[in-house]
Amino acid sequence: MPRTLKKMLSETDLYAPLAVYLRAQGYTVHSEVAHCDLTAVKGDELVVVELKRNASLSLLIQATKRQRLTDSVYVALPKPKRGRTWLGVQHVLRRLEIGLITVSFETKEPAVEIVFHPLPFRHQKQRRRTRAVLQEIANRSGDYNQGGSTRRKLMTAYRENALQVACCLERFGTLTPKQLRGFGTGAKTYSILHRNVYHWFERVGPAQYALRNAGAEELAQYPEVVKRCRKWATGLEPPEEAPAPARARLAPKKVKQEKAEAAAKQPRCLTAREMSIGIET
Repeated sequence: MPRTLKKMLSETDLYAPLAVYLRAQGYTVHSEVAHCDLTAVKGDELVVVELKRNASLSLLIQATKRQRLTDSVYVALPKPKRGRTWLGVQHVLRRLEIGLITVSFETKEPAVEIVFHPLPFRHQKQRRRTRAVLQEIANRSGDYNQGGSTRRKLMTAYRENALQVACCLERFGTLTPKQLRGFGTGAKTYSILHRNVYHWFERVGPAQYALRNAGAEELAQYPEVVKRCRKWATGLEPPEEAPAPARARLAPKKVKQEKAEAAAKQPRCLTAREMSIGIET
């Protein structure tokens, strides 16, 4: 019967299917040699496999110690469900140049899969992400979070910018994105209002935005940042009256119709044929 729970497995359950798999590849397999869970030899090649029920720091320590014996070091684990943690485990193993084998017990016969072999890892920085981190740091006015926090709202540069916009609307009422940018709320002002990620704002007219009651209430959750933003907004001069909105551009069909009506009101000039007929008569 298929075994699906890790609680039903032990490290010894992994050994038998792995041994069968490696022997089928032409290896001579032995267990528990010099503290190695499994060794496989073919010619001059030595393969070491560490068996564990789940990934852990102790497993990584054991595997890196086995790299003193050979470059062909693998860890074998029961096949888990895919997820961020599993992807993270694979990333760490690749960086340590350790191979990964999984054993699935979901079928009648255990299935062995070589996920990847121990290969040299290319250490390559992701410059775009580096720039994004540096930009985030530069756009924050202070350190308002607590390191190691989980399940709580973090004060990001974007949230801080949204609070700045909210404090301006709190003081002046309805404003346009252009007026807000004139105060210094930055290039992302329109995006903050339009996307309305936090549901703090509402559009009350053409290019006119105001602070919702729910948004005003949420300001109390960020007292330190809001205090600074309100102090900044207090020193701003009231905005000038917005110019009247330009006349909306008419649809091409309507423009054509208006031209035809205007032409009908003008006195019509006689054509040359009409004029010649008139002279003859």
